[in-house]
Formats: sequence, structure tokens, C-alpha cells
Amino acid sequence: MSISVYFDDRWEGPHGIGRVARVFMDFLEPISLSLSGSPVSSIDPFRLSLKMLNLPKSSIVLSPGFNAPLLSFRPYIFMIHDLNHIDYVENSSISKRLYYAIVIKRACHFAYKILTVSEFSKKRIIDWAGVPAEKVVNVSNGVSEHFLNPPEEYTSDFQYLLCVSNRKSHKNERRIIQAFAQARIDPLIKLLFTGDSTRELVELAKELKVFSRITFLGQVLEKDLPGLYQGALSLVFPSLYEGFGLPVVEAMACGTPVLTSSTTSLPEVAGDAAILVDPTSVLEISDGIERIVKEDVLRKRLIVKGWQRAKLFDWSRVKSRVQNVLEECMVDMKT
Repeated sequence: MSISVYFDDRWEGPHGIGRVARVFMDFLEPISLSLSGSPVSSIDPFRLSLKMLNLPKSSIVLSPGFNAPLLSFRPYIFMIHDLNHIDYVENSSISKRLYYAIVIKRACHFAYKILTVSEFSKKRIIDWAGVPAEKVVNVSNGVSEHFLNPPEEYTSDFQYLLCVSNRKSHKNERRIIQAFAQARIDPLIKLLFTGDSTRELVELAKELKVFSRITFLGQVLEKDLPGLYQGALSLVFPSLYEGFGLPVVEAMACGTPVLTSSTTSLPEVAGDAAILVDPTSVLEISDGIERIVKEDVLRKRLIVKGWQRAKLFDWSRVKSRVQNVLEECMVDMKT
């Protein structure tokens, strides 16, 4: 029996799940499900169920995101990167909690396997969904080759700290700005954020008298990120919640020291190759910034350890783990 893998390619895009989707498509060369509409719309569980019903019986359906069918007519494997939408109140809503409770939790029980990206997320999924540990597979995450060999540094006539982020509240940007304003470092050093500004952050920067030292870069293309990392004094990434935290290992791969959080998945990903701080403490973030800017020996040690750490997160290992899950499913379908 020849078994085909069908893939939900609607997730492809410039975001985290989108990068994973692109890698999966490249190495699996699966068949597109050819579905339209958003994979997280309220009607998609019905649309996906109907599509699966009409697939050949010798089919496996794989999604790189957290969408799921209401009924599974073929073996289904999907990926929950984290439970941010229910664990972090500011990113939650009644509709999201209902979707997770009615669609995703149910899917965790009938899915063949649930893929995730860290031991932190694996444990949270097991505890929340009440599924056996063997049902959840940590395939981790990878660093793309172009981060390991950056083309060229971002050109600037000033030194800068970098925050690769978005304006979601769990990214902790208010505390980052407060810590930056408080840090006793050269006032010529700037703080750069990827993404567009918001009125709230601009007003805070003005209130703290650091507005002239902060730049919002707007959308940064993935091809330009390595140079941006490489030119930075440090990545400042004290996020309140991450299922993995890809910027941490991307910065390490580019030879950039990292300051990140001591909570959720981030200590697991960073190991001893970063400064870890309590993300709720402006003082700890500020002290960490001062250390990473001023202590040359520390910076050099973090750079070396970061390079070594980043090598652990290559896509070939992720591919192998996903392939093992698919092969296991194929064997089970034939027996």
C-alpha cells in the first residue's frame, strides 16, 4: 500500500509557524491539501474534516500549526508550538479558549501524534490535554543556514541593542524600554525593535527621555535578519512566554550575545549560553544589559557558547524526528 502525506500549506509565511511550514514542505515534498481560507477560522474544523473524508484511505494529514478537524477520517498529525493563547491571559479571549477546549483538546486525543518544539511545551500539552506522554513528540526547532553564515552586518554609525519582537504584550516591551532607560550605559547606544511602533511605546519612551535612542525598523525581511543580529551588541529578549524563542538561537548562530528570560522554554533553549533574567524585574533586565555591554570577557564567553549552542538546533535533526513519526504512522497503517 502506497501512503501519501497531505500537508496544510496555508500556514506558510514570514512568522514562526510559517518558517516551519516552509521547511516541512521542502524536505517532505508533500501533497498540498489545497484548502482555502484561514486555518484558524471558526468554520475551518468542518472544512478540514470534509476535505479529509474525501482523501484516499491511504493518506496521512500533517499540519505545521495548531488547527485541527472536528472529525478525523484519516491519521492526523499536527503541531502545537505552545499554549500561549490559553496560558497568557492578555493573548486569550473567550473565542480562543472555546476553540482550544472544543477543537484542539479533542484533537489531541484522536490525533496520531502531536508535534511540539520544546520540553516545556510538551509538558504543558500533556498536562492540559490529559494525553499520554508518548503521544506528544518534541521535534524541537532549527536555525536556517543563512543565520550560520550571515552575508553582511547591518550598517549603522552607532552601536545598538536589538529586540526581535512584535507588539504583543508577552514580548515584555514596556519593561525592555524601562530597563534600557535605567541602564547605566553609553547614551549613544540605541535600542532597535523589529516591527512598527505603537502610541503606547512611543509615549513611554518620551516619558523616560529615551525616545531619540529608540528605533522601530518596521517589517524586517528574513534575509536581512542575520546582518541585523550580527551588528548588534546583544539580543534583548526577556519574553514572558515562549514555546521556543527562535530569535535566541538565531542570534547565537550569528555570534551575538543574548539576554533572555529564566522562564518558560527559554532556559531550556538558551542553556548556559545566555544571561538569564527574571522577565518581570526591570532591575534584573537593566543589570543584564549593563553586564552584556560593559563586560568584554562575559561577551566573548557568551559568543563562543552561543555558537556551540546554536549548532544543536539544526533542521536536519528536526527533519529526522518528523520523518520518524511519519514512518511510524505508515507502519501502523499497514498492520
